[in-house]
Amino acid sequence: MNGTGEERDWILQRCRELGFARAGIARAEPTRYERELREWLAAGRHGEMDYLKRHEELLIDPARLVEGAKSIICVADWYGGEGTKELRDSGTEGGADVGPAVGRIARYARGDDYHIIIKRRLHALCDELKERYHGETFRGCVDTAPLLEREHAQRAGLGAVGKHTLLIERGVGSWLLLGEIVTTLELTPSQPAEPDPCGSCTRCIDACPTGAITPWSVDATKCISYLTIEHRTMVNEDLFPEVGDWIFGCDICQEVCPHNGPRKNAPAIHDAYAPRCAGFDLLDILNWTESDRRAAFARSALKRAKLSMMKRNAIIVAGNILAKSDHPVLRARIEALADDECEDDLVRQTAAAALRRLADRR
Repeated sequence: MNGTGEERDWILQRCRELGFARAGIARAEPTRYERELREWLAAGRHGEMDYLKRHEELLIDPARLVEGAKSIICVADWYGGEGTKELRDSGTEGGADVGPAVGRIARYARGDDYHIIIKRRLHALCDELKERYHGETFRGCVDTAPLLEREHAQRAGLGAVGKHTLLIERGVGSWLLLGEIVTTLELTPSQPAEPDPCGSCTRCIDACPTGAITPWSVDATKCISYLTIEHRTMVNEDLFPEVGDWIFGCDICQEVCPHNGPRKNAPAIHDAYAPRCAGFDLLDILNWTESDRRAAFARSALKRAKLSMMKRNAIIVAGNILAKSDHPVLRARIEALADDECEDDLVRQTAAAALRRLADRR
């Protein structure tokens, strides 16, 4: 079935009524960057994200994800805006004191889990569309599906991919969470966004502590977000200092982006993304049980990180703090973890590495 421009407009209006800040339609075309993607994977820059390699062919062509796919309905929620920068500078949010013994979390994870918030509305829209267009297929996706969502979002007019590989809406910024519906329904596409929102700017590249960013590419094995969220094993000790105080994710490349200054025309932040917590006390994390982690991460995207990973991250941040100032209780806890045979190997090895680094500095 072919959809007219009127059908496209009706669908986009429904997206707005469901609370999405932005929506557009793209053709379900193969990626224009197949060679670059294959080279990136072949070079191992995906790190331990083996699912990317397993789903390489699906990433290249959305018609392999949904047989006969012709269109992609792209949507975006806004989670940034004025006031979020002050969250970092003020040191507190929701009772969490971002001080000498606290690690920070990325802004997108400070409210409710966007996977749930976006999927719930996408599934509702899919149900409506199935009733309206009998015989057509509609599959709702967030970033857990093998789809190059930022490229499709650019084709749909939602923004343009920046040098840090994130989607930037000109005049608004990059604090965007994306979702899609891949469908066999053929729809009139939206006007694509103009490419290259960055020009000669290299602020994100210059600011990245690990040097993970090259123009329009990120080496995941060096990226702090990857290391603290997706990397399941030991972090390279040479990268410990560069992790800074991040225990889950990293916002540096977005914080320095000139597109992310205060904007009068920024969309409203969805209520679900209202920040509840900007960070966690490191000693609390280092004493957590699995039930403690689950309680702390209820309704949150933070649950992506397992208990051993959170303790690993907290130890790295604690080591960075101890390298600059004395904190006897924190040091004692790390020493105990390094000797505790009951602890996870990852936790014990990271604690030993952090102590070894501190000893080498003396």
